Amino acid sequence: MGTANEEVYKILIYDKYCQNILSPLIHVKDLRKHGVTLYFLIDKDRKPVHGVPAVYFIQPNQANIQRIIADTSRSLYDSFHLNFSSSIPRPLLEDLASGTLNSDSIQRISKVHDQYLEFVTLEDSLFSLAQKSSYVQLNDPSAGDREIEEIVERIVTGLFCVLATLAVVPIIRCPRGGPAEMVASALDQRLRDHLLSKNNLFTEGGSFVSSFQRPILCIFDRNFELSVGIQHDFRYRPLVHDILGLRLNRLSVQGEKGGMKSYELDSSDPFWVANGSLEFPAVAVEIETQLNKYKKDVEEVNKRTGGTDGAEFDGTDLMGNTKHLMNAVNSLPELTERKQVIDKHTNIATVLLGEIKERSLDSYAKKENDMLVRGGIDRNELLGVLRGKGSKIDKLRFAIMYLISSETINQAEVESVEAALRECEVDTSAFQYVKKLKSLNASMATANSVSRNNIVDWAEKIYAVTAGVKNLLSTDRQLALTRTVELLMEGKPNPEIDSYLAFDPRAPRSSSGSSHLRGPFKEAIVFMIGGGNYVDYGSLQELAQRQLPVKHVVYGATEILTGVEFVEQLTLLGHKMGFGSTAVASTH
Repeated sequence: MGTANEEVYKILIYDKYCQNILSPLIHVKDLRKHGVTLYFLIDKDRKPVHGVPAVYFIQPNQANIQRIIADTSRSLYDSFHLNFSSSIPRPLLEDLASGTLNSDSIQRISKVHDQYLEFVTLEDSLFSLAQKSSYVQLNDPSAGDREIEEIVERIVTGLFCVLATLAVVPIIRCPRGGPAEMVASALDQRLRDHLLSKNNLFTEGGSFVSSFQRPILCIFDRNFELSVGIQHDFRYRPLVHDILGLRLNRLSVQGEKGGMKSYELDSSDPFWVANGSLEFPAVAVEIETQLNKYKKDVEEVNKRTGGTDGAEFDGTDLMGNTKHLMNAVNSLPELTERKQVIDKHTNIATVLLGEIKERSLDSYAKKENDMLVRGGIDRNELLGVLRGKGSKIDKLRFAIMYLISSETINQAEVESVEAALRECEVDTSAFQYVKKLKSLNASMATANSVSRNNIVDWAEKIYAVTAGVKNLLSTDRQLALTRTVELLMEGKPNPEIDSYLAFDPRAPRSSSGSSHLRGPFKEAIVFMIGGGNYVDYGSLQELAQRQLPVKHVVYGATEILTGVEFVEQLTLLGHKMGFGSTAVASTH
């Protein structure tokens, strides 16, 4: 884009996907610094702007290529600098060439770049591929091989972009079977093919590597630990995401004086960084502490600049006062900034508290956790929750957590849960769907004779829904995901991970069993297919901090989902399986 001192004004054109990539990273004022004075979505009608170059940042797809051809043929801008979010396929490049040749406008295209940026960076250690509904697409019983392969291909492209940006070729580990293995082996192949090409993006020693050691990439599928996508959590970051709908690091809440207030929550907010992983009550205490500290500091400044009461005025006092005044003036911006952060989190916490009280969210979080630890719940308590406070989706999530955590399914109890849900007019499709998964899982465990040749064999894909449920939460609330990543990073033999596959795209295929694949590893990238969340992320960050020396764990997912959004995908799958409104109607 050029440096700030080159006064070249430019126009930025992006599509919706690339707007989302830029949104958490670049503010309008940053664009101005780079000489970008106007910015537009590609599909909006735009007027010609002469004497100005246009920078395009878009996905390489047919619609965008046709739009670029139209823009060049109308001479909207003097020159076109095209930046594609991932590698542009050859056929599309040929379409672009022939389209601009035919309209005699090819000379306007100054540059074409593949940027390998098909992912959204939300924090230094958190990314999303922003690929919607991949859980539904991968678990859809009617999906054909071709559709599944396309989704896997899209995920592989996104992961390839992440690795190209980090400039590392990792060792890849994943459980056997299901989407995780499909993505891992396709990514291994993509990296192998790329390493043979002349323009290799992976030079040894990228920015991510703290030593010469390569990181490990652990790939999982949401079914590995379904509960985390559904459960209520009582920590600040997951709560804000789940209840207030944090999206691309932004959210809007009701302001104290009415009207909506929009806030950014990212690494530039010290309170968010420091307290995101605390339970909500601790956050409320921390806000109070910060407020008192702020008041004390303001008082201190007032005292210093107010002079001494009743003292005789003399020159020395004036000198001292001037110095204090200078200090006070210098500390004002910092104090103002602190007050803004405190006000912002007071507002967010107040809105959260209202939701928590109205919906008994603290009780949901505690009881779901107890169910997972104990492997069940008392029937009266269970039905009490379903008839008590909470939204329809809160109750549905609780009922599904009951299903996942129960070691054995008590048919009569399940029926009374379904009846209680129907009383509240809840669509039970998602509940039915998870019940079906659970019974399939049980029959697979006993028979284990499922045909493994068809990659979209439905039972094959849900191989691990309840595997390891008993160990899901040990007393220190460690997730199965975190425990597995810790074992994979340690690299010692362990029955939990001995069956995991290992790929090294840099090594000849025959050496797949060699010891360097086992670790130990200082750095890991953990990727969740089918949707991730802030509970997974927080748990992995705690793991990284707990290690001595501190390790580095990056977490990413096909998309970041709230509990509500994930349950909506389960509901959709329930409908595709034939559960849902028709089934509900017939039971009245």
